Amino acid sequence: MNVGFAQFNPSFGEKEENYETIEALLKNINTNVIVLPELCNTGYAFLDKKELAELAEPIEGETSRFIHNLARKKECAIAYGFAEKAGDIYYNSMSFVASTGIITTYRKSHLFFEEKFLFQPGDTGFNIFEYNDVKFGMLICWDWIYPEAMRTLALKGAQIILHGANLVTPYCPDAMVTRSIENRVFVVTADRTGDEIRDSKNFHFIGKSQIVAPNGEILVRLGEETGAKVVEIDPDLALNKKMNIHNDLFLDRRDNLYYR
Repeated sequence: MNVGFAQFNPSFGEKEENYETIEALLKNINTNVIVLPELCNTGYAFLDKKELAELAEPIEGETSRFIHNLARKKECAIAYGFAEKAGDIYYNSMSFVASTGIITTYRKSHLFFEEKFLFQPGDTGFNIFEYNDVKFGMLICWDWIYPEAMRTLALKGAQIILHGANLVTPYCPDAMVTRSIENRVFVVTADRTGDEIRDSKNFHFIGKSQIVAPNGEILVRLGEETGAKVVEIDPDLALNKKMNIHNDLFLDRRDNLYYR
């Protein structure tokens, strides 16, 4: 299976411009699955909830239609981050869209910094889904810092974790190596790049999108440049949870000793 990511600097509030950027990045990409960053259609630094309300969309909205058409054109599946409007509630969400349409949507569980004043914490939980006979899970940005999030997906059978992000701290790319090893899963992180300065808000996004194998090998990692990368992987490698002939990561777990 081929999996990949696209990394770029979204223009705040300029959806059409961001669609053009995404389409250009994917023009020469051939893959089964590709991941786009968190909030890839709008940018990140909403000044207030009024501005968020103007740019947020329902799950089946303008952006999902664009992504669906692109998925059909490219004959692949696309995971992308967007601001979701659900009635008068807003979520930081990520949808997985195949050529047949939306497969599933995940709502970010762990909100970062001032996101807490804009979005509702996600209520979807950590669920897996199948595509092309492979089991996937999704996480969004700050979810990475909670080991329980990825462990839950791995215990449910996820082979590949799709991670859309807007990273401003330097720790995640290296931490994802550990997450991959401790769960024996593939992790595809799609981060954004650039600076977003709006009134008093000033964010620098680190890029460093990457794909990590179950043994912790970094299969590909970008710097802060715009780009898209694809690698061929064997998802079945994530079915083997043995570290050696005597240790199985999941069978050796001792739930009765862990804090609840």
